[in-house]
Order: sequence, then structure tokens, then C-alpha cells
Amino acid sequence: MTIEVRPASDFEDVRAVLGPKSPTANVCWCLSYRVPSKLNNELRGPARGEYVAGLCQADPPPGVLAYDGGEPVGWAAVAPRAQTSFARNRKIPHVDDLPVWCVWCIRVRPGHRKQGVSHALIAGAVDFARAHGAPAIEAYPLDNGDARVDLTMAYPGLRKNFERAGFTHAADTTSVLSGHPRVLMRLPLLQPLQTSSPRATAPRT
Repeated sequence: MTIEVRPASDFEDVRAVLGPKSPTANVCWCLSYRVPSKLNNELRGPARGEYVAGLCQADPPPGVLAYDGGEPVGWAAVAPRAQTSFARNRKIPHVDDLPVWCVWCIRVRPGHRKQGVSHALIAGAVDFARAHGAPAIEAYPLDNGDARVDLTMAYPGLRKNFERAGFTHAADTTSVLSGHPRVLMRLPLLQPLQTSSPRATAPRT
């Protein structure tokens, strides 16, 4: 199976992965960490989907989608940390002052799990952030070891999957989800400039 990852600019495809069966239902739409809590509480029912439709028209769009044969099968939320509630989250520290991006939600549709979709989404999120000039990208996955994780609570991703993508542990956090601690993982995206050593020049005669 070949998974293709694209920017999430098609709202109907985002709806296929994140949207509810009933348009009036209150579901997250992956807005809980993206918008201020007051706005998140005010957006009810169809208004949540309408807000996401607006995000899909923005540049950059709100994340990436994974496709299997043209069918949307997965989603990853990716944005500058400063534009999310993680900018103010006291449980997840700031490593430094870099304007990092973060990927905080990975979702794979039922029937498509354990087929490499989440790995493709992480790689796609990294490429997306790099293409938009991010100096580094962070994630805040569960450090569950070999313990099983409730799928409904696994949306931040798992530490081992981010390690497989090249992320390294940057800091511990005080955030715990479904009984598992979360860790701050980071991947640098911009290589430091190489400075060439001065060349020796022969004196003119």
C-alpha cells in the first residue's frame, strides 16, 4: 500500500476524517488546541465544521491528510506552536525561544490502522513544516513503553513512532493522558550554516 500525504486544503476530505456522522453533533474537529478556549466553547455543532472549512482555505492549511488510492484515511494537525494553546500550556515546557511548529493530533480512520498511515502522517507533517520555514518541529506524544493505549486517547501519537521518524526526547512534561506521561520530542529542520575555514594565500611577488 502506498500512502500519499498532502496539505489539508480540501475541506470535504478533512470532513471525511474528522467530521461527525450528524452535522449537528458536537465533535472536536481538532480545534481544542488550535483556538482559544472561549472560542472553542462558543463554536457549537455546524459552526465547528464551518470554522475548519475556513482554515482549509488559508495559507498554510491546518495540517496534512493521508490518502490511500485517493481516499482520505488519516489526518495530522500541524501549525506554529505560537498559534496554538501549547504556546501557553504550563504542563508542556518551552525548550528555547525558537519559533517551532508542532504536530499534536494524529488520526487514522477505522479500517486503515496498523498499515503505516500514522508513520506517513508524521513524515508528511515534518515535510509540511519544513516547507513553510519551520526551524524545528515538536510533538507531545505518550511515553507508554509497551503498554497498550486506548485508541481514543492515542491522538498525540506514541513516543516510539516519533523516534522512528528521527525525533529525539527534548524535555519531560507534567502532562498525563490516559495514565501515560507525555514527553516533548523535537526534530531540527534547519541545518546550521557551515562556515568555511579561511584560505591561506601566497604573498604576491
